Amino acid sequence: MDALTVANDVVPYVTAAVAAYGTAVVTRSADTAADATVSLGQRIVHRLWSREESRGGLEEAIEEVADAPQDDDAHAALRVQVRRILRQDAELAAELAQLLPTRSFTASGAGAVAVETNNGVISTGDGATIQR
Repeated sequence: MDALTVANDVVPYVTAAVAAYGTAVVTRSADTAADATVSLGQRIVHRLWSREESRGGLEEAIEEVADAPQDDDAHAALRVQVRRILRQDAELAAELAQLLPTRSFTASGAGAVAVETNNGVISTGDGATIQR
């Protein structure tokens, strides 16, 4: 997975942990009572924080999200910082990608379709005519 994809996938977990613990997410040890999303977010933050050279920008972005958890711009700034870190450390990006839950899709029944992204036509009808 590339750094942008991993960053997009991990930031929701990081923001959930920051929303739960604020800036203390960096120093707080794993909380056994935390839900799975917050717990994974904590683990991700700790792994990102382990890169000393990246801490400044990451700390600032975490503070912005902690101060304004609903601010989309703060979330975007955090995503940019995470992407920067992961672009500089492909091994860390791969490690974080492995932490993410796998996605699965199930389709059942006649004509059922399961897709994550569709940029075209999906037709399940008998004798359907697709016109452009």
